[in-house]
Amino acid sequence: MMNATETTSAFSMNGVVKKYKGFTLGPLDFELKPGVVLGLVGPNGSGKTTLINTLVGLIKRNAGTIQVFGRDTNPNKPKWKFDIGYVGDEHVFYEYWSGERNLKFLSQFYPDWSDDKANELAERFKLDLKKRANVLSKGNRAKLALIGVLSHSPKLLLLDEPTSGLDPMARAEFLESLWEAVEKGNSAILYSTHILSDISRIADELAFLQDGQITLREKKDDLVDRWCRVSFMLDGDFGKIRGSVKHDRDGSGNLVESSDRESTLAHLAKLGAKNIQPMQMSIDDIAVRIMKGDNRD
Repeated sequence: MMNATETTSAFSMNGVVKKYKGFTLGPLDFELKPGVVLGLVGPNGSGKTTLINTLVGLIKRNAGTIQVFGRDTNPNKPKWKFDIGYVGDEHVFYEYWSGERNLKFLSQFYPDWSDDKANELAERFKLDLKKRANVLSKGNRAKLALIGVLSHSPKLLLLDEPTSGLDPMARAEFLESLWEAVEKGNSAILYSTHILSDISRIADELAFLQDGQITLREKKDDLVDRWCRVSFMLDGDFGKIRGSVKHDRDGSGNLVESSDRESTLAHLAKLGAKNIQPMQMSIDDIAVRIMKGDNRD
């Protein structure tokens, strides 16, 4: 969505390890530049929440170093946290306080807080800040959490399954609100989810996390350009199609899914295949193939 123009990383993780019984995150060497929206994709249990909680300082890592905009994440010197905004799948408020009072409480912790921005966002989100937190729907609680984050203009936005449990309408409204809030900014965003459709609109890059390891990181547009489905007509025993990860056949009719469009089309042309029809794959379908380990020839 945006081009990074600064050289300092929004965050950098070097040799980071977090161990639990039966699960280890890392070691990770991982960074994000300002102005980049990165989707962190993986199945439940892959380590997405552990990675973000380690990054934001909610849990203590076993090894490695982390910097946020060049500052060490020293728990005794928490000023580095002023640059971070975090929204998770649970939205914690003082339940019997109004949205307005909850935001007022938050504002005292952030030097760059803007009441004007909070009110502008509430108006844009059509959220009544006079209502108590305990009467808000889950979708409106997510919006209140987003207002609380964006009102102090964080340079690094961390989103951990923020639409989990929302119905499709509320999820669409939340994502539209996020898009409107960030489209003119230069914040770095790490968006963790297993719902690819949530981030396909705003992500510049996708990183795939499996069993505590980053297995692939690539620009979203490059993935869409590289992967495809191809239908074609070809008889006989022609072996494996170059680049294909899945092949269905019915007589002379064939349908392959390919992780290398150019190689597949060139190979089919060389074999003399007829009626070659490449078709675009959705990010969701591409992600499923990658997480199944099909990102190979």
